Amino acid sequence: MILPSDKEYTQTKRIILGTEKMKPEFVPLAEWIDKTFEVKTINIIYDIAYDKKPRLQICFEFEGEKDKFLTHDISYFNKEKQKLIAEKFKETIDQQGLGKSVNTLQSFLKPTQNGIYVTDNIFVIYGAFEPVAKLEASYKITEEQTQSFITSFNNEDIWTISIGFTIPTVFMFTDEKVKEYDNPEFKKFLADKYFDFIKPLDEFNYFRREDIQVYLDSKENFDNNYQSNWYYYYK
Repeated sequence: MILPSDKEYTQTKRIILGTEKMKPEFVPLAEWIDKTFEVKTINIIYDIAYDKKPRLQICFEFEGEKDKFLTHDISYFNKEKQKLIAEKFKETIDQQGLGKSVNTLQSFLKPTQNGIYVTDNIFVIYGAFEPVAKLEASYKITEEQTQSFITSFNNEDIWTISIGFTIPTVFMFTDEKVKEYDNPEFKKFLADKYFDFIKPLDEFNYFRREDIQVYLDSKENFDNNYQSNWYYYYK
């Protein structure tokens, strides 16, 4: 669940909106996760990954919940928690008569084929809804709205605004102008304006003013160091 177009996101969104429910066979696992780790599981998604191994994605609403299952080192995932969840998944699915060992299958089944789940060697990953929903809000901004927003400043030193993921960058025309405007008062002014700009598109009320940060850059830098190319700029 990385982009608003991901099926994991759209399905989880329907659950949050109340138009769909989590698959009932996953509810016992979700309840166990919530009780054990003090989180709120919104959705659980099972699929077969590109390497043909079964995968389980546990979807929370907030990034802070997801972080409880990660580490701050190169391993990234807390392996003990992965193991516990994988074991509980196998237990709850087997109790419902929906589990099969991969050794008993002639080939890997599709995720929903016959309602059967491969429970051996499952890889557990995690997703958070909030950051993707905020990204979706920024995706809703049209070119016309962007131009109207820039015009609202009535400032000829501003070239454009670009939103990388959910972080806005206001581009002045020159490096010299960036130095001139790079002060707390102006940045607060920009952040206030951007908050008012993005809030009507914030379907789930996730944006908070205190979290908004606006960066400054220049068209001069963009042209000279990134070949006037947004792909290179955000690479």
